[in-house]
Amino acid sequence: MRLTTLFATLFAAFITALPAMAQTQTALVAGGCFWCVESDFRRVDGVTDVRVGFAGGSQPNPEYKDVASGRTDHLEVTQISFDPEQISYRQVLDLFLRSIDPFDAGGQFCDRGMQYSTAIFATPDQQPIAQAAIAAAEAELGKSIVTPVREMAPFYEAEDYHQNYANSEERTLTRFGWITRKDAYKNYREACGRDAQVRRIWGSDAPFVGG
Repeated sequence: MRLTTLFATLFAAFITALPAMAQTQTALVAGGCFWCVESDFRRVDGVTDVRVGFAGGSQPNPEYKDVASGRTDHLEVTQISFDPEQISYRQVLDLFLRSIDPFDAGGQFCDRGMQYSTAIFATPDQQPIAQAAIAAAEAELGKSIVTPVREMAPFYEAEDYHQNYANSEERTLTRFGWITRKDAYKNYREACGRDAQVRRIWGSDAPFVGG
């Protein structure tokens, strides 16, 4: 194949892919431990990618050790990319709100501190949708929730070893011993009581833990 023909073929394929690429949208949420939110949303049809990191603070390029220790004003967050033809932004938020404790302003479950508090970071176009999702959650629960809608903020991706931690076969030394990150995550989530508390609040509407 001549070089010019090859270039033309590749360019045509790129142009064809542009509409699909442009359709991807993102949601940025804070729900306590970002490993948990990431693990939940990797199971959702229509979600194309999930990355964990930090947002909401004033320090550029924060590191996990600083955020986790409370030395910054960032929150642990999860960036959820999705195909709006398969799942809407509102549906993503409905799932998110029903995967957290929206009454806890001091953190989430066993993780305490501002860095583990909940939030929805939204663009101007997303904010009315986010507010509506919160209003619907409050109506279902019968009382106000503390999860705020905040202005969209820069997303700083966490270190590589945090990405897809819940499915990693890499071994690490934890309080549970020298085990895979996958097993460490499973033990952490159970010990932290996340699923049990979400089930108490949301019952059969808890999408990731059952009723």
